[in-house]
Amino acid sequence: MDLRLRTISRDEHTAFVDSLPSASHMQVPSWGEVKPDWRPESLGWFDETGRITGTALVLHRPLPKLKRSLAYLPEGPLIDWYDHDLGRWLTPLLGHLKGQGAFSVKMGPPVVARRWDAATVKDAVADPDAHRLGEVEPTEQDPRAFALMDRLRTMGWQQSGGDSEEGFAAGQPRHVFQLPLADRSLDDILSGFNQLWRRNIKKAEKAGVKVVQGDYADLETFYALYTETAERDRFIPRPLAYFQRMWKALTAEDPDRMRLYLAAHDGEVLAAATMLTVGGHVWYSYGASTSRRREVQPNNAIQWQMIRDAHALGAHVYDFRGTTDTLDESNHLLGLLRFKVGTGGQAAEYVGEWDFPLNKVLHKAFQLYMARR
Repeated sequence: MDLRLRTISRDEHTAFVDSLPSASHMQVPSWGEVKPDWRPESLGWFDETGRITGTALVLHRPLPKLKRSLAYLPEGPLIDWYDHDLGRWLTPLLGHLKGQGAFSVKMGPPVVARRWDAATVKDAVADPDAHRLGEVEPTEQDPRAFALMDRLRTMGWQQSGGDSEEGFAAGQPRHVFQLPLADRSLDDILSGFNQLWRRNIKKAEKAGVKVVQGDYADLETFYALYTETAERDRFIPRPLAYFQRMWKALTAEDPDRMRLYLAAHDGEVLAAATMLTVGGHVWYSYGASTSRRREVQPNNAIQWQMIRDAHALGAHVYDFRGTTDTLDESNHLLGLLRFKVGTGGQAAEYVGEWDFPLNKVLHKAFQLYMARR
């Protein structure tokens, strides 16, 4: 049965996302306002009754001096990825985007292929013969995800270059760490934490660390800690304006779409973090902390408060976002993986991002340009 694709209004788009159990925060209409260098477009698939059956937020990035653009669907589109006839979804999408001047389409199906429980990851980290998580036997895997990847290849889609040597994809992270919350009490969730996590939470409580929600004005406090974190952890920070734009756009769409948390001790903010929510999926988005007074464990305190609030919202998963695939002790990201594993959650691997070159020459030139950056 064929589907009809057309542009849709913001209200139509939001209503469909709100009808789903969860969706990526990068597939809500407001996310297009967070990226000023991209032109956002909301698309909808309609069945024969006129009902919306899927949506996509497309971000168009124009090439300088050319009337061509890259069409990017981060962690989307929101369609039935297990439909054996994927062509009825993707063929009209490619046709529409080609008509919009796209030279290439990049998408990230929100489909998990494999999972590793915390015990498996912990054992892998301790195993000197294990070098990458992908080489470790998963706790569970979904054959439908591998069938999907075969289907995409048959249709001419190309899997993006995989993870970088540090374990993060060039676009959205392929490997993430998630803490299941569905049908679990807070006591059950806490008991799943390792001994170090539980001890650090108690240390923070005993020391008098207070975790509160901030507002737009507190983004400057967050940003001061964030830039300190960037220097310490060797990454390039986003500008303050990015977070201010994100706050305004997301909270205008839904007051709970984005929250800011601050952890203070004796009047000094030691850690801060942003939390995003769409349906039953909650993400720990950005975190920041100072090196001062680490002994009072503000990072554990802020995470525990965010997890409790996610649970109170009825979330079924608390998502720590990207994690490294490498298990090499020399990799500075391994400590972050250990921190997340301490919650007793699961490492998850998505099917990754996929490209469809509509103009092979421009697509290749763009790939070379990105590789040299």
